[in-house]
Amino acid sequence: MKKIIIGTLLILLNGLNGMAQVDQAKSILAEVSKRYKTYDAIKTEFTYTIDNPQAKIKEKQAGTLYLQSKTNKYRVVLNNQEIISDGKSQWTYLKADKEVQVSDVDNSSDALNPAKIFVIYEKGYKYLYTGDSKINNRVYHNIDLTPIEGSKSFFKVRLQIDKINKRITNAVIFDKNGNHYTYEIKSFTPSNSLPEATFAFDSRKYPGIEVVDLR
Repeated sequence: MKKIIIGTLLILLNGLNGMAQVDQAKSILAEVSKRYKTYDAIKTEFTYTIDNPQAKIKEKQAGTLYLQSKTNKYRVVLNNQEIISDGKSQWTYLKADKEVQVSDVDNSSDALNPAKIFVIYEKGYKYLYTGDSKINNRVYHNIDLTPIEGSKSFFKVRLQIDKINKRITNAVIFDKNGNHYTYEIKSFTPSNSLPEATFAFDSRKYPGIEVVDLR
């Protein structure tokens, strides 16, 4: 009987601990959302890494992200391409191919919309606080997100959040093919506004470019 009672208590304690971790994650993420929603526009410098240990693939490049999340507008500048959205259409500019592909913005729950990268957790995820870590005398919260829908191409997103300024500094996406996609935020600059030209692609500025309309 004692073993049954002890086992039941352990199950209850583990359940309570799990609930506490969920509640703490929810509280931390609510503070992050509150902070981000005070910004009209944001510019960030980041590094983007693709890592697949089994396939022995590891690629890293630097990039810049401009966004106005309230209007679903963004511009991602990488070494080999740019991804631009005015909130309705998306232009994917492949620099080496001198080609731009035009498509509708994917607002489905399965899409990882760059405009929502800092508030990805607000809809469609379960979350769990997994503890704090200290790096270079700064403390970071660690939270794992799990998609509620099993149909997504990835099964987990791991966030690292600066405890003091309530900002996401690192996000790792784990997909079902064994790839790890890491976004490490190097700088974060809030702005009152960004020029509308930031979120549009003018093909006239790129002589000889091929426009492929996929809409």
